[in-house]
Amino acid sequence: MKKIAFLLILSSIINTLSAQDDFALKLSNAAIELTLQKVVYTPDYFVIKYPGGDVPSNMGVCTDLIIRAYRKLDIDLQQKVHEDMLANFDKYPKIWGLKKTDSNIDHRRVPNLMTFFNRFGTIKKISKEPNDYIPGDIVVWNLGGAITHIGIVVNLKSNDGKRYLIAHNIGNGQEISDCLFTYKIIGHYFYK
Repeated sequence: MKKIAFLLILSSIINTLSAQDDFALKLSNAAIELTLQKVVYTPDYFVIKYPGGDVPSNMGVCTDLIIRAYRKLDIDLQQKVHEDMLANFDKYPKIWGLKKTDSNIDHRRVPNLMTFFNRFGTIKKISKEPNDYIPGDIVVWNLGGAITHIGIVVNLKSNDGKRYLIAHNIGNGQEISDCLFTYKIIGHYFYK
């Protein structure tokens, strides 16, 4: 807990020195704050309210960290994804065999978020260059096969100072780690 508090203070100091976009820094800070919360990784299906619904606050997957970080900035990706899927269902993946939208789960699926960010966000280049990934960016990885993962680049640097860290939930709960190039990057976005 002391380590996370130190990271938040450090991030705040870095934020005042950075020329980075204010929204991106707020998103980074929101993601960092979420890592203070104990969350058990669970991919279970939940019936949630709409709009503004969320799975229980002590549970979630990688997409839930993204949804929660944006909600801290008054952007409801559950509603935005659902509305776009209602109007453009044919543009979204049919991986799950769905015939219609489901506001309980659609926004919690990485391929759907990728489609949404491709349609409404800034698509950024995928590279092996650490400087191409800055706080507030959304990164998507392929973990192997059809397993995808998503995280937010935060305004904290790796121990060697060469790259920014990632806020994500890959099974250990919401955490910050140095995993930018650990998996194959298949998506890189900025959305506000």
